[in-house]
Amino acid sequence: MGRVTARRRVLRVRDGQAGYRPDTLAVEEPMEIRVGGRPLTVTMRTPGDDFDLATGFLVSEGVVHAAEHVNGIRYCAGATADGSNTYNIVDVALAPGVSPPDVSLERNFYTTSSCGLCGKASLDAVRTTAAWTVAEDGLRVEPETLSVLPERLRAEQRVFDTTGGLHAAGLFTADGELLCLREDVGRHNAVDKVVGHAIRSGMLPLRGTVLMVSGRASFELVQKAVMAGIPFLAAVSAPSSLAVDLATEAGLTLIGFLRGNSMNVYAGHERLAQRADGEADRGASQAARVRRRA
Repeated sequence: MGRVTARRRVLRVRDGQAGYRPDTLAVEEPMEIRVGGRPLTVTMRTPGDDFDLATGFLVSEGVVHAAEHVNGIRYCAGATADGSNTYNIVDVALAPGVSPPDVSLERNFYTTSSCGLCGKASLDAVRTTAAWTVAEDGLRVEPETLSVLPERLRAEQRVFDTTGGLHAAGLFTADGELLCLREDVGRHNAVDKVVGHAIRSGMLPLRGTVLMVSGRASFELVQKAVMAGIPFLAAVSAPSSLAVDLATEAGLTLIGFLRGNSMNVYAGHERLAQRADGEADRGASQAARVRRRA
């Protein structure tokens, strides 16, 4: 697995008995993203799929939305004093005519933390920079299909099996077919890696797809889904209030606490599929009746 995992010696205590043993950890290293040689941002990530990560980040920031907007991506050599390549600096060359991102302090603060601005400013920023709208996406998903997505996501987390320390993001079809899965110490990075893979494969906008994420659904993850044209986001844990606000504003379906046949539908309930005779599907009815968690 290369630099994705690392071994460390730990003291393990079990039932009052202690002993030293090796343990496998998920690697976390900084990666600097440059555009045209100019530093843009630094993110802490698990090495691997770095070009997807950089491209996906630029999609979420509204800089690119098609494969032809990127002329090339490379690791920067000479990143250390001795001239060796750490593979922790990635430089993206934009195509002629593609405007580079604003590297002002205000923009960097917003893009890296998605905080510091009021809710309205955050919502306005996404609305004015999104290349597509998800509100008219006609996707319909059976609740039974949704119920198996967490299990399918978990089954493909090979590095998590070894370390227990990574988030995952998976892109699925309406029928539950897995299109792409990425792991990372940061759930936002995992989503960027999925989106980056999609744009480099010429798949954007990702209409008719479901994004499934481990952990909670933050404003930032909803933002990234909207910017990639994904109409449906599901998470195994809770969303934030601003995530729900943005999903409602953008017309995105947002589901939290997706665990087996149980789920909370926070926005876009109309995308839960209905029976052919018009009777609500059992899973959809359960979702409509479930109480919101405090």
